[in-house]
Amino acid sequence: MTAPIEVTGSEAEAQPDAVLKGVDRKAIQGRSLGQIAWMRLKRDKIAISSAVFLVVLIIVSLPGVTGLITGLVGGSPNKFNMPLVDATLGGPIGKLGGMSLDHPFGVEPINGRDLFSRILYGARVSLLIGVLATLVSVVIGTVLGIVAGFFGGWVDTLIARTMDVFLAFPLVLFAISLVGVIPSGFAGLEGNGLRIAILVFIIGFFNWPYIGRIVRGQTMSLREREFVDASRSMGAKPGYILFREILPNLYAPILVYATLLIPTNILFEAALSFLGVGINPPDPSWGGMLSQATELYSVAPHFVIVPGLAIFVTVLAFNLFGDGLRDALDPRTR
Repeated sequence: MTAPIEVTGSEAEAQPDAVLKGVDRKAIQGRSLGQIAWMRLKRDKIAISSAVFLVVLIIVSLPGVTGLITGLVGGSPNKFNMPLVDATLGGPIGKLGGMSLDHPFGVEPINGRDLFSRILYGARVSLLIGVLATLVSVVIGTVLGIVAGFFGGWVDTLIARTMDVFLAFPLVLFAISLVGVIPSGFAGLEGNGLRIAILVFIIGFFNWPYIGRIVRGQTMSLREREFVDASRSMGAKPGYILFREILPNLYAPILVYATLLIPTNILFEAALSFLGVGINPPDPSWGGMLSQATELYSVAPHFVIVPGLAIFVTVLAFNLFGDGLRDALDPRTR
């Protein structure tokens, strides 16, 4: 027989409150999934640096801030500075395309417009179209994807085949043809405001199947989980299960894919502007500036480099931040 265990102390001293008395509560404090993801994201210096760059870019592209900055440096984006251009060759006067304290990125050949101010105003167009088009795609793709994955059957078949049709659609040709025949005014919009609205609709509406497929696959896995069966057993309706039980578990992949979809939409807008069916001049856009620079690169090579670098750095920052966010939200990441 084993010897009896001797226990010392009173019954009150064995209570949980008494045992934990004097123990640092922070040492046993639990962390939510959001706090764990933030801790992981903070360790990724590249992702944090990309996020800081994007935040700064968004701030300087705001209407009031852009006007304040260009009032101090650069001036109006459509102001012709003819004294800064060589009347004979058409190129900017001075080294590096006329770069100076007043014109940090130099000036355009032929007309002398400031490149710094045009890059800032072009950032507003690219970010606006990229973010709004992504929002349209996320909303449509999330709703249809979660409905298809949850209900299955003929609903899933119908939505899945619709996705296949949209994925096979010649989007570039459709965008060129549609933008080319738009009226001068529609629904109270005109000019480049109408073009921005049409570009947002085209890019967002025809890109939703990409995120729709991701949401559909995740939903098909989540609908077999225990918490969904528990909700059904308690009499929860499908709408409640979809948007109160399943949707919160899809926030991470939706957020990650949205950050990776924004740079794709920015590139698509730049491509359309480069082809001449995007933003109409004289309003600046990065793709339109590249289109103009292809005819003048021999006179002013900086005219190609500056807008090209703006597109490259912005897209790279979004992609690096998206990769870091994906690693931070992945529970399998160490």
